[in-house]
Amino acid sequence: MHGFEHGDWATIIAAGVAALVVVVGYIVAQAQARQERRAKAFAEALGAVEDYMECPYRIRRRPNSDPATRQGITSAISDIQSRIAFHEAWLQVETPLVAGKYSDLVRAARKEAGSEMQKAWLAPPLGTDAATNLGERLDRPKTDAARTEVVSAMRRQLHLLHFPWR
Repeated sequence: MHGFEHGDWATIIAAGVAALVVVVGYIVAQAQARQERRAKAFAEALGAVEDYMECPYRIRRRPNSDPATRQGITSAISDIQSRIAFHEAWLQVETPLVAGKYSDLVRAARKEAGSEMQKAWLAPPLGTDAATNLGERLDRPKTDAARTEVVSAMRRQLHLLHFPWR
């Protein structure tokens, strides 16, 4: 016999279609997993900045000004700054378009929270539980505006990998 018969062609085509379905499924699953990883990393990056923005409150709510308390607070702030630096570097490698906006957010946060931290260190420690409810919000218009910008950039980046059938 020469060549393929109809049944042979049907088997080859069915195998080819099955292989194509497997490859497309794999590609879609990998893209979805990457999108989820990226979304989680974006959220963690934003969380690090929000943790930094909480530092003036931590300082202001300190129970006393002994060396151990100061060491604990400054160590926590240092850890937060290390996390921010990590996220800045990761974003520069992974998503340069988002990295610039994130760096703008970090600069705004450092300026606004930094000056508030200086004021908080000058304030006396809180002496009572009732005093821990400060009743005031840190004025952070530049940080809020920069956060809006970076979130928009992150959404655009995630949209590039969005699958409407999900």
